Amino acid sequence: MYVRLVRFAFGPGKHDLAQKLADDLIPAITAQPGCKSATCFGDSSSGDYGLHVLRDTQEHAEAASAIISPKLEQHLAGNIQSPPERRLFEVLRASV
Repeated sequence: MYVRLVRFAFGPGKHDLAQKLADDLIPAITAQPGCKSATCFGDSSSGDYGLHVLRDTQEHAEAASAIISPKLEQHLAGNIQSPPERRLFEVLRASV
């Protein structure tokens, strides 16, 4: 399994932007093949947010990224304080 972790900062007072992103992207992410779970998380006081996605294979993770990344970029464009951090990790052990 693989975890895609994306972190970004909208800044304080932008919870509505994060909620709109979550409402749009989580269903799109989970509709992609191999998705085990998807979570949007954040801290409205600091404005730091992120996505955590668990996929069954690296191939599914990369294929989904090609579809979801442009949608994510639409939400982030002009709204983030710095470029997002995007990482893909192999899962060593999980309880799902």
